[in-house]
Amino acid sequence: MSLTNTFILTRVTSMKSLKNHISLIIALFTVLASVQIYVAVDRTIAAYETRLKDDYSVIVVANKAFIPAEFKSMSSMVERSEPISTTQVLERLKGEMSQKNLDLLRLTLPKFYRIYLNRYPSPNEINKLQHLLQRNPAIERVEGFAQTHDTIYKLMLLFKNVVQVFSVAIAAVTSLLILKEMRLWQFQHAERMSIMALFGAPVWLRSAVLFRLAIVDAIIATIILCLAFFVIDYYGFLITQLKAIGISVELFNFVNDALRSLGIALGISIALTFMIVIFPNEED
Repeated sequence: MSLTNTFILTRVTSMKSLKNHISLIIALFTVLASVQIYVAVDRTIAAYETRLKDDYSVIVVANKAFIPAEFKSMSSMVERSEPISTTQVLERLKGEMSQKNLDLLRLTLPKFYRIYLNRYPSPNEINKLQHLLQRNPAIERVEGFAQTHDTIYKLMLLFKNVVQVFSVAIAAVTSLLILKEMRLWQFQHAERMSIMALFGAPVWLRSAVLFRLAIVDAIIATIILCLAFFVIDYYGFLITQLKAIGISVELFNFVNDALRSLGIALGISIALTFMIVIFPNEED
């Protein structure tokens, strides 16, 4: 009977230990996933900004001809410029005006230019650029389409900030859960650690089993994260959705992101284990 009880007790202890391992792995995976989601969102927004930058332009109305180098000298944000042809406008007026008046209008018509920037500007940068360009007396008007631009830019920043707050909140709550799981580990190995302490073993040696378990679970959580994003990348349903709106971005880099995730998982696990070793629970 005693052997049966011992077997059952060992089985229950093993199940509890496995449950604690799974709980910690899931908690670490949740932290890593929230961080990676924020990184992926940041990359997606950066890629979208690049696309908007390529499509966005500032319209300049001037009373004289400008060469591209002149616009570049006015602001470091200017990447290139091109004249806007007025031929189509004049073609529409051909039947309504004489050729002499059309020639006169062609001479007096202001010059129009489209200026492309080297990055997607913030609303403040647009205002500064407009002021810089309007300092030139030959430039009559600068149109930056600020109202439309502000709406898009603020929506992007709002989405990015919401994801950032969400990721930080998940990381904070999950770290508390990880700390609780490690307290359970400490309680499960308390007897072994007490015996080692009686024989004069240093703190780091008594706690080596906790650090070993934390490191193993951190590695497993990182592998699961890599597998999860491998599946996402393999089936490509998110990539397809992004490409539908003209965005091409790498959601997960299997070298840099994997190493960063491993570093985060190891850092959290070791730091929290070190915390419970240095500041043991008074109730234990």
